[in-house]
Amino acid sequence: MAKNEKKNDVSNLSFEQAIKELTSIVEKIEQGEIPLENSLQQYERGMALIQHCRTTLEKAEKRIEKISKQEKPEDGSQKTEPRA
Repeated sequence: MAKNEKKNDVSNLSFEQAIKELTSIVEKIEQGEIPLENSLQQYERGMALIQHCRTTLEKAEKRIEKISKQEKPEDGSQKTEPRA
C-alpha cells in the first residue's frame, strides 16, 4: 500500500470519528493554520473522510429500507398492534 493510501485509510473509523476529524480539518484550513502543502494533504484526507461517511450513510439507509420492507405487510395494509 502506498504511503498516501495508508495515510488516507479511514475504513476503521466510525462515522462519528470521521465527522469529528473532518470538522477539525475544515476549521484548520479555513483559519489558515496550516501551510499550503499540508492543506492539500488535509484536503485529500478530508475527501477520503467524506467518501467514508457517504458509504456509511448509504449502508445505514439500505438497512433501514430492508427493515421497513420486513415490517410492512405485502397487501399494503398497515400493521397494527393488538389492543389489550
